[in-house]
Amino acid sequence: MLESGKGELTTLEHDVLRSLREHELLSTNVDAESEQAWTFGQRLADRIATFGGSWSFLIVFGILLSLWILMNSLVLLWRPVDPYPFILLNLVLSCLAAIQAPIIMMSQNRQEAKDRLRAEHDYQVNLKAELEIRQLHEKIDHLLSHQWERLVEIQEVQLELLSEIGKRK
Repeated sequence: MLESGKGELTTLEHDVLRSLREHELLSTNVDAESEQAWTFGQRLADRIATFGGSWSFLIVFGILLSLWILMNSLVLLWRPVDPYPFILLNLVLSCLAAIQAPIIMMSQNRQEAKDRLRAEHDYQVNLKAELEIRQLHEKIDHLLSHQWERLVEIQEVQLELLSEIGKRK
């Protein structure tokens, strides 16, 4: 049925057909499968990206910036480490942005790969469900046609019996 509708089948569709023949489940936890293959660096990048995009990071970052500016403006008036216009602070912020941006991009790339895997898995499950529904429709159609044939046979027997009763009278 699938071959007649689509022509040549992909490996994904062959997997679906195999699972139909063998009565296997296709639904699995895609997130758990994809996370097992990650390296330490990839997991670390995700944790850093998660923290870097949180309110905790923004609050801590705001407090540290305020402390830096206060210490170099008010407390250390006689010998500030980084006097106004805070060139060292700008350098640190630039370095932080230069490091944080690729880490976030790595995390987004992995999330995108996970989303593609999840979409492929959803397609497989949906395709299998559609094929099983079509099979159920065919079975019901077959049962209905068989039932109609049986009803016609019963009606013919009844007509024969009625004609025999009519002949006896």
